[in-house]
Amino acid sequence: MRISRREFLAGLTTTTYAALGASIAVSGSDPASSVVHSPFRVGVINDEISQDFGRSCEVAAREFGMQWIELRGMWNKNIVNLDSKDIAEAQRILKKYELRVTDIASPLFKTAWKDDPRAKERQPDDFNSAFTFEQQGEVLDQAIQMAKAFKTERIRCFDFYRLDDPASHRAAINQALLDAANKCGKNGLILVLENDGGLNTSTGAEGAKVLEAVQSPHFMLNWDPGNAAANGEKAYPDGYNLLPKNRIGHCHCKDVAKKSSTNVDAKPGADEWAPMGAGIIDWEGQFRALKRDGYRFAVSLETHWQGGGTPEKSSRESWAGMKKLLQKAQAL
Repeated sequence: MRISRREFLAGLTTTTYAALGASIAVSGSDPASSVVHSPFRVGVINDEISQDFGRSCEVAAREFGMQWIELRGMWNKNIVNLDSKDIAEAQRILKKYELRVTDIASPLFKTAWKDDPRAKERQPDDFNSAFTFEQQGEVLDQAIQMAKAFKTERIRCFDFYRLDDPASHRAAINQALLDAANKCGKNGLILVLENDGGLNTSTGAEGAKVLEAVQSPHFMLNWDPGNAAANGEKAYPDGYNLLPKNRIGHCHCKDVAKKSSTNVDAKPGADEWAPMGAGIIDWEGQFRALKRDGYRFAVSLETHWQGGGTPEKSSRESWAGMKKLLQKAQAL
């Protein structure tokens, strides 16, 4: 998937090349030799860069040197809401930039549990995905279709908004996860559960318990150290050490820092997102451990931090930090 210098120059306008050339001069790398080589599938969630899918892929492939991308939403549509024309255009763009898809970052089970009072309300439109509990079967079906269309074997899910008493619902939630994983398995796919704040699995410790309870070869964890750290866990090494390493199927990369005391909206002790390498997570150690433990799936940049001015600029800065961390960990 290496891009030749001739192809690179032919594919860019003079203005775009001049802008990119400035960043190349800083890094000291040649665009023709900047393709990322790693034991991991190094990628980025596309809409962390832009809702313009073509632009996201251009930045990921031509500027970041990535060969992988994670699909969550594009053109202000959630991934499970794409129509046939959207899919065809996205496939064309992926082929143009020689990008492969790490997974479908679906909103499956990012909703209220059926007897949660919030289930009676309209669900928040998080990443253009306002789906109710009753619609989750349709969400899964659509996610499976998207996985097939974009030739990936993984679908990301959650496990419902955090209940006041998660323990009393845990068995039923685990059954829902198992049923969905089995359906994925019948379609040659793997379901990966993301630990996420505000949901019933937010840390590595909680993720380990769910993996123990949901025994399926089609069910793995989308390990997110950033979400774990934002929920009070020392993600690495503490949270990571609790996880069965052979059941980590995906990894999101973002960093967390303590909120500034000058921020009048900050809650005492609360955290905020940070560019990779500028927060409290030992990402170098985490990357080294993943490599040591034989992990070979995605490490996907999920910028979240907005301090760069625009999503694209913020992702560019966070990728620069992530790249350095991967290099220090001898994983790039």
